[in-house]
Amino acid sequence: MSRQKGNLAETRACEFLYDNGFTILEQNFYSRFGEIDIIATKDEVLHFVEVKSGDDYEKAIQNITKSKISKLIKTGDIYMKKNGFDCDYEYDAIIVTSEKICHIENITI
Repeated sequence: MSRQKGNLAETRACEFLYDNGFTILEQNFYSRFGEIDIIATKDEVLHFVEVKSGDDYEKAIQNITKSKISKLIKTGDIYMKKNGFDCDYEYDAIIVTSEKICHIENITI
């Protein structure tokens, strides 16, 4: 997938989160372990969000691998330490297709 398509998916994901009561804190946070696409809050919970897009849901969700989740967790830990967060948090995924957007909470469970 091109970076342009990825950027469009992230924009759509941010709009979805905003429309559902989230506050976007940061996009594309990088650490030596990887990147977090979106960091947002809602109801005093910090959400680290991985955005995946594709022609259909199944193709997109298959790109969330055990390795990707591990990198997401390590990068989330760095973000919380760097910014002094001591709150509830979770790791989510947003799957963007041409037809719909699905928010999957707690992908690490």
